[in-house]
Amino acid sequence: MAIQVIHNGAGSNPCLSNFFMARQPILDRHQELVAYELSFREARAGGSEQFTTTSVLEHFVELNMVKVIGDMRGVVNVDANVLMTDIFQHIPRTKFILTLTGTIHATAPLIQRIAQLVEQGFAFALDEALSNSVNVLQFLPMVDIVKFDLHKLSMAELVQLTPQAQFANKKLLVENVDSLAQFDACLALGFDYFQGYYFAQPMIAVDKKLAPSQLAVVDVITLISTDADSAAIEECIKRDVSLGLNLLRLVNSAAIGGHQIDSLRQALMVLGRNQLLSWLQVMLYAQMKENSPRMKPLLMLATTRGKLLELVAQRHKLGNRSIADTAFTVGIMSLMDTLFSLPMADILKQIAVVDEVSNALLHRQGYYGDLLSLIESTERTDTDSMLPAMEKFQLTSNDLYLIQAEAFEWSNSVSSAMHY
Repeated sequence: MAIQVIHNGAGSNPCLSNFFMARQPILDRHQELVAYELSFREARAGGSEQFTTTSVLEHFVELNMVKVIGDMRGVVNVDANVLMTDIFQHIPRTKFILTLTGTIHATAPLIQRIAQLVEQGFAFALDEALSNSVNVLQFLPMVDIVKFDLHKLSMAELVQLTPQAQFANKKLLVENVDSLAQFDACLALGFDYFQGYYFAQPMIAVDKKLAPSQLAVVDVITLISTDADSAAIEECIKRDVSLGLNLLRLVNSAAIGGHQIDSLRQALMVLGRNQLLSWLQVMLYAQMKENSPRMKPLLMLATTRGKLLELVAQRHKLGNRSIADTAFTVGIMSLMDTLFSLPMADILKQIAVVDEVSNALLHRQGYYGDLLSLIESTERTDTDSMLPAMEKFQLTSNDLYLIQAEAFEWSNSVSSAMHY
């Protein structure tokens, strides 16, 4: 049977700016970041997801989706309609995994089309795999990954389903892992990949104290925050050799661009105190990488949040560098309770911040609190929360996408610079 591939003409151009995007990390059994799931939704309450995904894929090159995922692989949902088009000639076959949605039905032309794409080098995952056993049996030979959703299946159901022989040679991925307890349970069940923000949930430890390496960074942050003399700041950094070396490596990364910095004194002069403060906040995450594999995705999420808040504030308060710098600080610090395993209130006793920052971090209040809430809602494409917040900050969906793309690229470069 011949496969009919539909060619997309220029006349069917959708409005590319009218969508929201979320980028959610996928981790392996060692909690190493391996991919990002990209989801797209119409920029309106109750907007369609699959139609929007199809429209985005049709304009993959113009939207520069490769920049969004960096060195990782991307995972996107596809339905029967998009599979029968020719848009895949523009998509790097080794960079993206195509997920067959749970509503897709097995037909002879569709199965033949998927087999053709597999032969071309595309990889497939199967979503909501058990919603239709006939579909499962027909699609399974062509997919590498089978996905299960904790929002749709209980842990007891997963215990019954995952040992089935038909999944023996497949990688198993579990979505919506929201807690470390869920991660541990799914790990014990043999899942290979984990999608969700469980790694960002704080595990508060009783009487937890900051490690010496963390205290060294906090000391420098305190000196800068209290407007100490530059010589005192430089001397404080020099007392911790690894801190000085790592700071120089970071500020000379592609994330800075343009300036080769050879000394701490030069770093202070070229960057200025506010930028140095920003990089020291990033360093707090980077210094924890040896203690926990969760630190890389946490670093990625924290730096992305910081940059997103900074860029939105920069656009909203045009020309006010101070507000943008403070917004970056709020984004970076918003995950420090997870980083340090301490309540946020205890952290703020050790790292001095102004009241506006404290209110944002503790209560999501004030200008910076509203900014942080907006960015947190973008992580899950919560359109009900996003729409009023975007109106407040005078953002269109196109503005937000461009800001996200820039922030993702920046965060990718920071992570690379830290040699994870």
